[in-house]
Amino acid sequence: MKLVLDAEQQQLRAAVRKFLADRSPSAKVRAAMESDPGHDAEVWAGLADLGVLGLVVPEELGGAGAGHVERAVAAEELGWALTPAPFLASAVLATDALLTLDDDAARTELLPRLAAGELVGTVAVAEGGGAWDRTGGATTAAERDGSWVLDGVKTPVLAGDTADVVLVLAGTPDGPGWFAVDGDAAGLTRTRLTGLDPTRRVAKLAFAATPARRLATADAAAALDVVADLAAVALAAEQVGVMQRAMELTVDYAKVRVQFGRPIGSYQAVKHGCADMYSAWEHAVSVLRYAAWTADHDRTELPVAAALAQTYIGPAAFTTATGMVQYHGGIGYTWEHDAHLYYKRAKSAELLLGAPALHRARLADRLGV
Repeated sequence: MKLVLDAEQQQLRAAVRKFLADRSPSAKVRAAMESDPGHDAEVWAGLADLGVLGLVVPEELGGAGAGHVERAVAAEELGWALTPAPFLASAVLATDALLTLDDDAARTELLPRLAAGELVGTVAVAEGGGAWDRTGGATTAAERDGSWVLDGVKTPVLAGDTADVVLVLAGTPDGPGWFAVDGDAAGLTRTRLTGLDPTRRVAKLAFAATPARRLATADAAAALDVVADLAAVALAAEQVGVMQRAMELTVDYAKVRVQFGRPIGSYQAVKHGCADMYSAWEHAVSVLRYAAWTADHDRTELPVAAALAQTYIGPAAFTTATGMVQYHGGIGYTWEHDAHLYYKRAKSAELLLGAPALHRARLADRLGV
């Protein structure tokens, strides 16, 4: 097991950090999150040029041929910068689904374009809650005249309002199945939802006899479990980046904010609070490195590692972001300061793949306790 980044992984971190510092500073984050697509197309293209969107995609399919440790490094930096981008939807969920399913034709057709940033993909599996239904839920697929059509509603769907291709889990007469739907398909209605986090777009998708292409897979439910575990690792990486930036901003502010003639960082209570942030972040990094390592090297341990990552890192990131707002005092509650954006990202991410109690139950079940 390797929990320390090597030189190449550190170089990847530095390259992504520099790119985001230049192309996605706070002012551009705010402009992008208020734009119609919800992200900056130039930043998305730049991430593709860096190879970030195809880190886990094999080289023969247009990707970098790297691994989940490298993708976690990139996700950390995206969380650190709070970059509005459909990374989790397209470079994680859609990409992992295609790699996990058994449809070579779909992989060959879609993965190179996803890695190049030419297409934005997403996965639609939830139906009104954070938990993912392994059966396809109330969304059904029927075969008519040799083609498949979908009926039902999926919500929330990450980047569902702008995705070019949506991979949907739906029920069929022979069990759950995966389907690919074009973003502009007939009978598909996409409704943008107002969420807590303005930097992450979600939508409700309604299917009404919507044409779909069935994707080959031996076990659709098992494939969803893999996709969910890999998503938990990538989301944990983003949360670690949020933790780090929240901690850094808080410490920097504690050094310059003067109260009663002294920097507030000189008071013991503030020192202890900042130390707790650092300790939580260090623990989170170790949990993340372990989870990402299992994704690359020991898939038998991935279910436990993924559940552990969300059990610990999600609440820890939210606690750190809460402390950030509190230690910034009045300014931390204003729209002009970024503290509230990190707070909203941390809370929404904590619930994105299910509430902490769900992850604790899943971890206990996988540990057999």
